[in-house]
Amino acid sequence: MSKDVTLFDYSPITEREPIHWPEGKRVAFYVGLNIEHFYADLPGTAIYEGTTALTPDALNYGWRDYGARVGIWRVIKALDKYGIRASALLNSDVGERYPQIIQAGRERDWAWLAHGSSNSHLHSGLPVEEERTALREIVTTIEKTTGQRPRGWMGPGLTETFDTAALFAELGGQYVLDWTNDDQPYRLNVPGMLSVPYSVELNDIGIFVSKGLTGPDFVRMVKDQVDQLYEDSADSGRVMALALHPFVIGQAFRQRYLDEALNYVANHPGVWLTTSDDIADHYARATAEC
Repeated sequence: MSKDVTLFDYSPITEREPIHWPEGKRVAFYVGLNIEHFYADLPGTAIYEGTTALTPDALNYGWRDYGARVGIWRVIKALDKYGIRASALLNSDVGERYPQIIQAGRERDWAWLAHGSSNSHLHSGLPVEEERTALREIVTTIEKTTGQRPRGWMGPGLTETFDTAALFAELGGQYVLDWTNDDQPYRLNVPGMLSVPYSVELNDIGIFVSKGLTGPDFVRMVKDQVDQLYEDSADSGRVMALALHPFVIGQAFRQRYLDEALNYVANHPGVWLTTSDDIADHYARATAEC
């Protein structure tokens, strides 16, 4: 039986009231920093498919684990250099396993978003009451470990059920990132809930792992994205999300390209360096006043 998405309505970007970001900026930029936990007896993001059926899959598990042990510290250094606060997409299982990462984020006032329990467990196929319980546990755990109750949601693997947005709203949620279908925030058909742009294209897994592109390709894509969005935003603001995973972008040979990309964005005169939380807050206030 076919089913349409009823969470949001079709809205062409050419027929909306203009969005104005703070201080006359035209492009709201945030880094979606994926901070994830994977289990050794379950498959996960892989760089080599040939060993994914093994338990443990040392090759792929080790590649992913590099992000928490080494890669994230390179990424943090780059973000600090340009004064960028991460929008941390956090598995709730991370807190008790990598407390030093949580502490580093708290010291930098990161925005903390709920990103499921782990990236070994996709958030899909859950009955309503089971999902309600799961979301409550995820949100409560993240609040306990970070000191901040998450207001944004991005499912592991960008997964949701048809009820996720409404159930997340019950817990004080304000927005989701999963749908990736726009360059602007928009209101969902759930009272008080928004969709905020994220990206599966400007995403280091897609760029480096799926497509096999290079560091210079990554820099070119980031530059082209911000330049085009700046041009598009002459009459109404846009959002640019850069999706990063420490086990991908945090590899040593990619650090110079992350630095080059962030340098270009951070020094672009039309860019507001911000977080997904602040984008949602600003949009919600501005549209409530219309």
